[in-house]
Amino acid sequence: MSIKNLPRRLRGSRKGELPKLPLDGRPLPQWIAEPVHFEPHWPRRSFRTAWISDTHLGTPGCNSELLLDFLKSIECETLYLVGDIIDGWQLRKGWYWPPRHNDIVRCVLKMTKHGTRVVYVPGNHDEVFRDYVGLHFGGVEILPEALHVTADGRKLLILHGDEFDGVVLYARWLAFLGDQAYSLLLKVNAVLNRVRRMMGKPYWSLSAILKKKVKNAVQFISSFESVVAHAAYERGADGVVCGRIHTAEVRQIGEVTYYNDGDWVESCTALVEHADGQMEILDWAERKRLEAQSLSSRRATPEVAAA
Repeated sequence: MSIKNLPRRLRGSRKGELPKLPLDGRPLPQWIAEPVHFEPHWPRRSFRTAWISDTHLGTPGCNSELLLDFLKSIECETLYLVGDIIDGWQLRKGWYWPPRHNDIVRCVLKMTKHGTRVVYVPGNHDEVFRDYVGLHFGGVEILPEALHVTADGRKLLILHGDEFDGVVLYARWLAFLGDQAYSLLLKVNAVLNRVRRMMGKPYWSLSAILKKKVKNAVQFISSFESVVAHAAYERGADGVVCGRIHTAEVRQIGEVTYYNDGDWVESCTALVEHADGQMEILDWAERKRLEAQSLSSRRATPEVAAA
């Protein structure tokens, strides 16, 4: 959908400015109210809680098909959106918003109507929403951070994590420079996976592989995890759930359990809590790869039998 088709009150007043959102109880824009052109998968997997972050809606790098498939496949009591859900940095440079991204927004709003509590903790790429902390958008609560109590009584601090990133906090122009290089890498990744789909091969993340190979990136991730865990400890939490670095992880750091739910640009992962409080990282890209392999094997079996 083009921004030109939005009502005037929803457009930015200047070129490059994000559209204003009706967060004060007024009706939502018509495009959100349109019927959703999909049905949920049945049976759906049930969880007490789910966390997703770094979906980067509004960019070509967002794996919208996998993300929508995940949302259609689960039901949960609480869904946490842990920052960088909408990429305001990229939308300021140029409007990119395909229909599939509309479907994802509608799907989340539909979850609120069916009883799921949805909490949105903005990150640095969607920092515009921090101006609306304490308000609701279509039933979605917008909070600066949150405290979640698991089924087994553990307290988890929920935040995006950019406040602990010295590059973002003290040298914002360096962050934007890094974002430019990262955006180029994601474009290469998208082209590569388009070719792989034409060849019948599953999704594969070039950017995730390169990040694991770069020594400085590994050191930064380790430092980030330690700093976030220390902050959670100081606030009396038993654990912390964050996003930011696009690296899904569960680690025990001292007395704090560190959880990172990953992203939907590189790894396509989510963090979920089961009914008994057990936590698990779901690798949705790997899950779809295994499903594709299983389907391929079932199709090949009759051919072998016939031979």
